[in-house]
Amino acid sequence: MGSATTSGGLPAGLSHSLISQRARSVDASGIRRVFDLAAKMKDPINLSIGQPDFPVPTSMKEAAKAAIDADRNGYTVTQGIPELVDACWKHLATDVGWDGPGDHRSLIVTSGTSGALLLAAMALLDPGDEMVIPDPYFVMYAQLGKMTGGVMVPCDTYPDFRMTAERIERCITPRTKAVLVCSPSNPCGTVLSGDEFRDIVDLCRRKGVLLISDEIYDEFCFSDAREGGRCPSPARFTDECLLIRGFGKTYGCTGWRLGYVAGPRAIVQEIAKFQQYTYVCAPSMAQWGAVESFGFDLRPIVDEYERRRQLVVDAFAGVTNVPRPSGAFYAFVEVPPRLGMTGQQFIERAIEKRVLVIPGNVFSRRDSHFRLSFATRADRLAEGLGILREMMTA
Repeated sequence: MGSATTSGGLPAGLSHSLISQRARSVDASGIRRVFDLAAKMKDPINLSIGQPDFPVPTSMKEAAKAAIDADRNGYTVTQGIPELVDACWKHLATDVGWDGPGDHRSLIVTSGTSGALLLAAMALLDPGDEMVIPDPYFVMYAQLGKMTGGVMVPCDTYPDFRMTAERIERCITPRTKAVLVCSPSNPCGTVLSGDEFRDIVDLCRRKGVLLISDEIYDEFCFSDAREGGRCPSPARFTDECLLIRGFGKTYGCTGWRLGYVAGPRAIVQEIAKFQQYTYVCAPSMAQWGAVESFGFDLRPIVDEYERRRQLVVDAFAGVTNVPRPSGAFYAFVEVPPRLGMTGQQFIERAIEKRVLVIPGNVFSRRDSHFRLSFATRADRLAEGLGILREMMTA
């Protein structure tokens, strides 16, 4: 016999006071609500999901399967298997000039970049401590404070979505412990330049705050933003920052939950301590698969995404404002003010036409834009863009 439940879903004998204030303060992701809606719709044009639409490289899949067959299915050391840690260091040496751990640097493999971000916030923030984040932001950023007791301070980057040192400085107070930058950006696709990063590094050093660089999309940097063939990074100007990178978006294996964080040893050691008592370690077979990732040539895939980027830019030309994305696979599109609609109202009408995008208020204190993902087939993308453009011009 089933138990009676309250309107909130708890068994009738349990009180809602059991739910923590922390849990009550965290909203369910607006992105997830759109995903759930997509699952119920017949043949939607889904431009909402930040999920790469290419298969995991064969070499990575084979390495992961070989690890399972070899019974490498147990816990690994908290820091990650030595083979993957070494591969990450070799990549960083080539890409940003960090020549191994040395005396003051360390690296840990994490359960996705989200795992790295949460553990970093836990290691850094006491109640009331502040972290500056961009606005618009990745949805998790705004919730980090609620999960840790810290305060997330939004840095307004409208209308061009560039989180510059000048804008950041206005947000720094005596309670600021860290500045979190995401480039290439989710949800905007913005890529900061080397000069902009140099200014941010100088600001953080002068103010005595830690710079955290979320570079989960670092390989998805388009030709107009690459410098010396690489995506700009503050790590080329300092090794005093916390550098977070991942494998899921880059290699189409988001479900593997795998990333890494490198930076000052004292901070990474605290992150490792929290990992011991939470995630324990990143998934073992995924770690073995990721060892093979660094030899895979992503350029043809990135070039295809750059062509899709152009489809987006062309679709909205002369209709609305879309700062040209230079990386990742998103555009943050303004709902034309002449329509007199919020982002939420616009996407509700788009849903009626089977096009799924995410309202801007999921990523921002404002509700004037929507996020569009072009990680989908070019023909479906073109169809969806045509409908969205028609909605703006009708």
